[in-house]
Order: sequence, then structure tokens, then C-alpha cells
Amino acid sequence: MAKTSRAKQTQVYIKKNFRLFMNQRDWKFILIAAVISFLVCAIVGDKMFETYDDTQSGFFAIISAGIWIGVFNSIQRICKEHNTITSEYRSGLHISSYILSHVLFDFFVCLIQAVILMAVCCVFIDFPTEGILFGAIPEYFITLFLVIWGSDIMGIMISSVASNPNVAMTAMPFVLILQLVMCGVLFVLEGWSEVIANITFSKWGMSALGSIADLNDPDRLPLKAAKTSGYPLPKPGNEIYEFDSETLLKAWGIIALISIVCVIISILSLKIRNRGA
Repeated sequence: MAKTSRAKQTQVYIKKNFRLFMNQRDWKFILIAAVISFLVCAIVGDKMFETYDDTQSGFFAIISAGIWIGVFNSIQRICKEHNTITSEYRSGLHISSYILSHVLFDFFVCLIQAVILMAVCCVFIDFPTEGILFGAIPEYFITLFLVIWGSDIMGIMISSVASNPNVAMTAMPFVLILQLVMCGVLFVLEGWSEVIANITFSKWGMSALGSIADLNDPDRLPLKAAKTSGYPLPKPGNEIYEFDSETLLKAWGIIALISIVCVIISILSLKIRNRGA
């Protein structure tokens, strides 16, 4: 590849990604996202917003689906091209342009997947309309898109670091388990686990969804035990679920920040790998 500007190289690789998307049938990831969305939302059902427990569990399932969809998009893509990257790097490839082209291309893929996930959710789930900034549905959609795109970028990072596709796929279950365990739904996080949770998409995705739904309001979403027994039970408030713009924007901002860090690590890892080329 002749030495060209970073912007030009980014444009060239975006076009290449679109060609590969069609020629290698990578559009199957869109179909996979639709199937996963259908299965998750059908299980969550239309009673998701009856109690705190149902709502939190439903959000956990939806966030888990979004993270899985995003990571699966890109987990093997970069490591399959390590030899090609090395060859083109010798000819003037800018690593930053190469990574940015995948990030920007996946913006469109993840946008389609987020639309599908949100549309399927709306079919099976009766979402409340009240939101924090501009309505619940748009806010839920933005959150799901950011989680899917961020997880996709995390997949790019893992693929950049991995030596081959087998290594990347071996790492994938551990990454997914870490994301799900650290979301704060399954276990109480304290000490070092809380620190790790702060750099996961799952925690901040749950924070955004929980904030929009106002999970801290006992009148709006009582505990399942309280609804069953008929007696009000105290529900501990969680600061990451506060129904205010500061909490929601903080969650979105941290998801974006983690994604940027993943992009930087991807670029650095490929530069280190090819520094002797």
C-alpha cells in the first residue's frame, strides 16, 4: 500500500470492510442478533416492569445479549489478518487508520443490531414512556447501542492482542463471564471486585437502564416479595440507579470512555506486534 494520509486509508479500509461484509456473508451477524434478541425478549416477557426483581433480571438478560452480540461481531476479525497487516504495514499502513476503519464500519453494523434488539424488545415488553432526558424508548435504545458498539470494540481489542482466532475464541468465554459477574446483579461487589466492575460495560449498561426505569422507586417497582406478601418491604437504594440526568449521562460517558481505551489498546498492541516489520 502506497503511503497515503490516515483519513484516506481509513476510507479505503471502510470500503473494504463493506465488501467483505457482503462477500464473506458477514451479514449473518445481523441474523444472529435477531435470533438472540427474540429468544431473550420472549423469555423476559411482558411482565418485566411489574417488580424490581423482574425488571433488574430483565435488564440483566438484555445487557448480556447486547454484550454477546457485540463481542461476537469482531472477536476473530483482526487476528485473522495479522499476516496481511504486517505486510501492508511495511508498505505504509497506518495502524490507527486500520483500527479506526473497523470501529467506524462496526458503528453501522451495531446500529442495525441495536435497532433489531430494541424493536424486538418493544414487541414483547411494555416499556414505560417516561424517561429522564427525552423519553424512555430513545434512552433505552441509546444505551443498548452504546453497549453493543462498546462490546464490539472490546472484541476488536481482544482480536488485536490475540495471536490467532483460536486464542481469541478461548478468551471470549472468560471475557463474557467477567462482564456478567461484574454487573452487580448476581453478586454484591465490594473491594477489588467493585474496582474491576467499574471498567465493565455490563455495570454501566445496567446503571443506565436502571436509572431510566427508576429502579430505586419502591412505589413504582416494589420487591417481588413485597408484592407477594402484600406488605411493603424496604428496598435499599443503589446510587447507580438514581433517576436523574447526571447518573444516566455518567453511565453513557463511562461506556464511551472504556470504548476509547479499547481502541487505544488495539492500536498499541498492533504497533508493538509489527514494530520490527
